[in-house]
Amino acid sequence: MKISVGQFAPTGDVFENLETLDRLAGQAKADGADLVLFPEESMLAITRVEGDFRAAVAKDWTRFVQRLSFIAAGHGIAVVAGGYEANGEDAPYNTVIAVDATGAIVATYRKIHLFDAFSFKESEKITAGPTDQRSTFELGGLTFGLMTCYDIRFPELARDLALAGADALLIGAAWYKGEHKVAHWRTLLKARAVENTVWVAAAGTSGDRTVGYSAILDPMAQPVEYLEDEAEGLVTAEISRQRVDEVREFLPVLANRRIGVPEPSAR
Repeated sequence: MKISVGQFAPTGDVFENLETLDRLAGQAKADGADLVLFPEESMLAITRVEGDFRAAVAKDWTRFVQRLSFIAAGHGIAVVAGGYEANGEDAPYNTVIAVDATGAIVATYRKIHLFDAFSFKESEKITAGPTDQRSTFELGGLTFGLMTCYDIRFPELARDLALAGADALLIGAAWYKGEHKVAHWRTLLKARAVENTVWVAAAGTSGDRTVGYSAILDPMAQPVEYLEDEAEGLVTAEISRQRVDEVREFLPVLANRRIGVPEPSAR
């Protein structure tokens, strides 16, 4: 099957962002893709929202999810995108929604690891998702696992998704600029791919504060398609379970692992 990764710079206006998602989803479909992945904050860029952030989330979350379903069904393509989910009186969740080509929700993931690093404090505005989440869905004979941005610095989540059957990891991000940050991003994407022998598709927000550099990597961590710069763009690639099986035949790291595997009973 083919998947696409869309990269753009979200604004503080949910409808403006949805127009961009609609346009890029149409391009992905024209490229023959069965699924398109969009970045974290596709709904709203938290630093671009005018007025009260929680009020904006409460007003726009349901609209965002409904319109995402319409976009998917309208183009006949599965869509995965990140937004901010209203959480009652508590701070919102940073949530990824996956909808299939009919517009039905097939998976939801609430970001576990909040970005409290490099002088940023995501936990001041966002509620962390439960740590026992392993969000996966099936499409085209493949199982996809969901992660968000800072999650890629924690290899145990990617490993758990692989052990849960994921053939591909879908990672939306708003990876902030800074010293060594592009190198970290690229290294971590490659590590999560090769250590779990899975495909990795990563969509980064572009713009003046984030690095972009979206990519699709194969289970040997080789970039199949990627965007070098920080501009809006779209890349599409063919992925397969066959390639996962081929790599795991000569690099059986999941089968060879010992930590976390019960020792055989003494006889």
